[in-house]
Amino acid sequence: MSESALHRRALAGRLKAEGALTSPELSAAVEAVPRELFLHPGVFLPGEGGNWRPVTALGTTPKDWLDIVYADQSLATQLDGHLTADRTPEPVAGVPTSSSTRPMTVVGMIEEAEPSVGHTVLEIGTGTGYSTALLCHLLGEDNVTTIEVDHEVAGRADAALEEAGFSTWTLVGDGLVGHPARAPYDRVIATCAVRRIPYTWVRQTRPGGIVLTTIGSWPYGTGLAKVTVNEDGTAEGRIVGPSSFMQARSQARRPPDGDLSARTAYVDTERLAELPPTLLEEWMPAFLTQLALPRAQFVRARSSDGSRLLYLFDEERESFAAFTENAAGWTVGQGGPVALWDVVERNLADWYAAGRPDIGSLRLRVTERAHEYWIEDTQLAWSHCLA
Repeated sequence: MSESALHRRALAGRLKAEGALTSPELSAAVEAVPRELFLHPGVFLPGEGGNWRPVTALGTTPKDWLDIVYADQSLATQLDGHLTADRTPEPVAGVPTSSSTRPMTVVGMIEEAEPSVGHTVLEIGTGTGYSTALLCHLLGEDNVTTIEVDHEVAGRADAALEEAGFSTWTLVGDGLVGHPARAPYDRVIATCAVRRIPYTWVRQTRPGGIVLTTIGSWPYGTGLAKVTVNEDGTAEGRIVGPSSFMQARSQARRPPDGDLSARTAYVDTERLAELPPTLLEEWMPAFLTQLALPRAQFVRARSSDGSRLLYLFDEERESFAAFTENAAGWTVGQGGPVALWDVVERNLADWYAAGRPDIGSLRLRVTERAHEYWIEDTQLAWSHCLA
């Protein structure tokens, strides 16, 4: 047995032990699909000072390369929309824009989607193509359609899929506007995060079919939504748990830049915060805040003396909340037409009063015009109009 096959078997064993892999058919796919084929020309690993260290297969011993490939971790494969590991010899700064998601997350999503033999699947976000290959092994390549917005990424994925022995429907496009190639599908699985489920995905899924995607606009505090499409064109389901994927590129928001202190210098009100803004560093409060303020962004910074500064911005509504820590706690200064922190505190106070239900308690209904979220047996509810 080859070293790669041994690593694949070991990976499947670890995923089973963690409870992430229960399907014998999917386990066979994990043992059969060589993840290393989908990581050429290399990856970026976290380095010192917040930089990314490029690692390539050609510049690494076979054992070390396989150890990296089969660790249960996400591996960045592109920075800033263009840079790959073979194009820079030194550690670099940058923002990951494509990656191979950790295998535990990949197999967990596939199992959550409950695909069966004969099902057709639309995958939004081909990325490296590894999850596509697992689906092809599981369902047959003729039943899998995958969409990738980045032409270069799609080309590498196509080459890797062909080398792995699969030839599937690979489309280059946004994915958010849908594609009529094989609609309606039995399953739509998105390997990127969206602020809301595009209604085109619901329209392209047959009644009784499932749409599975990560919802949220922050890099954390996001949830895996699983909805079943109804005969009337609506979809209902729940947030099945925490999930973290890169934002769909057309929906990604750049954090506010420039002199943040200057941008928040003129406040309308200032008071002692009833709840600390550090709560937004926790998963469930962050998710609830994105439900209450879907346009808001939470920003961390440092002052010239090194003290921590936290901000909440809603640039579309020209509103902000700026936080400074002192002996009495956190002071919040708010500006603009919406008192953002007042909204957050009311939202989180209601959540505390309800007993702090976890993210799996959230229900979701999608229509052509709105997303509705609620937590059963509580007064907690949120509605997002799509207009």
